[in-house]
Amino acid sequence: MSVVDLPTRHAAGWDRATRHPFLAAVAAGTVPEAAFRTWLVQDYLFVGDLLRFQSRLLARAPRAAQAILVAGAAALVDELAWFEKVAVEEGLDLSATRLPATAAYDRLLTGLDGVPVPEALTALWALERVYLDAWSFAAPGAEPYRDFVAHWTTPEFAAYVTELATVADEALAGADRGAAEPHFVAVVEAEIAFWDMAWEPAS
Repeated sequence: MSVVDLPTRHAAGWDRATRHPFLAAVAAGTVPEAAFRTWLVQDYLFVGDLLRFQSRLLARAPRAAQAILVAGAAALVDELAWFEKVAVEEGLDLSATRLPATAAYDRLLTGLDGVPVPEALTALWALERVYLDAWSFAAPGAEPYRDFVAHWTTPEFAAYVTELATVADEALAGADRGAAEPHFVAVVEAEIAFWDMAWEPAS
């Protein structure tokens, strides 16, 4: 079994995570501005948490995974700078407190420090793949969200997700693949909660 088979094995959860009402509203142009702004700020905080997790994972990763993890970490640094630029343009407060779903996601990432590397790589691939599939569902996005959706669905990002799947599969060779599956499920559930966080107060 490859990690790319996991979305099919957990199709109901994957559908909820990648076809959430928040995403459908972005596609239709009906997402409340406040909900989108809330999501942007919380995603900025999440990206910072992800960068720290990925840096810790790099320190214990196998040689074959190092290059892709370094490239991903560099992309996250650029992503934080992009968020900071958007915050100036949109008047966002990036010092806002983490909402419960964001804090829970950070705890999930911190917990992955204690699992074997193949399982942590699978979780990393899962969170990037779910993000890509989610925004691909919303594409091209209605104005004024089209540029945001395009930013999160670039061919370069898709290629990165594919490379992560390769290194995760390589790391899982000879390992207990079944042990990685609960971490995939946990990521999917965290993603659903993250969309809910911004959407539920608005809906």
